[in-house]
Amino acid sequence: MDEWTQDVLGRLNDASEPSQVLAQVSGAARQLGFEHCAYGLRTLVPFTRPKTLMLSTYDERWSRRYISAGYLQVDPTVAHGVHSGAPVVWSNEVFRNAPQMWDEARSFGLRVGWAQSIFEPDARVGMLSLARSGEALTAAEMRAKDPLLQWLVITAHRAFCRLLGGSPLAGVEPLTARQVEVLRWTGDGKTSREIAAILCISKPTVDFHLRNAMARLGAATKSSAAAFASRLGLLN
Repeated sequence: MDEWTQDVLGRLNDASEPSQVLAQVSGAARQLGFEHCAYGLRTLVPFTRPKTLMLSTYDERWSRRYISAGYLQVDPTVAHGVHSGAPVVWSNEVFRNAPQMWDEARSFGLRVGWAQSIFEPDARVGMLSLARSGEALTAAEMRAKDPLLQWLVITAHRAFCRLLGGSPLAGVEPLTARQVEVLRWTGDGKTSREIAAILCISKPTVDFHLRNAMARLGAATKSSAAAFASRLGLLN
């Protein structure tokens, strides 16, 4: 394992373009018994218009179909991946609510698959999917390959993030400790007057910190500032 991981890591570190990362991840996937791989990076802000970048070694015809048919919005592996870091193995049960998508995917040789997500504290989530045309994933294979699959998810994600960029925190001025404090209480539903009493400061002082926090986050209201800061991990 050490020799293999060091070799893959070295190749990923040398990559200077996302396409080069994809090629190296694809090679690692083949060594693990998978013919294809795909990586998606979703930014969960703004709330109503999350952005998703996708790269894959899938048949171009399937990639185009996936986009044109709006399968990103109904893909159950994506729905699972934005909420859970647990791996998911493709099956009829997993795709029971997206039968047409499942049928079409299999027609392009995507019959057996595995996917797992990894979460960044800045509201980004990446998901690596590995697929092949045959040989169902057995429990024995999963036990044997799980350490390598877990490592590949993390390593591939780091390599893609390094080159894709796009962190929502880019350009956001850091919040002060007091701004974080008043936003936490705002997120808990407290009014400025209640926060002032809790922190033993004046209401105008609370409002001052809230206005500055809103300005730094580009938020129109204190509620949206609290929600945005929370999603970006700034209130943890």
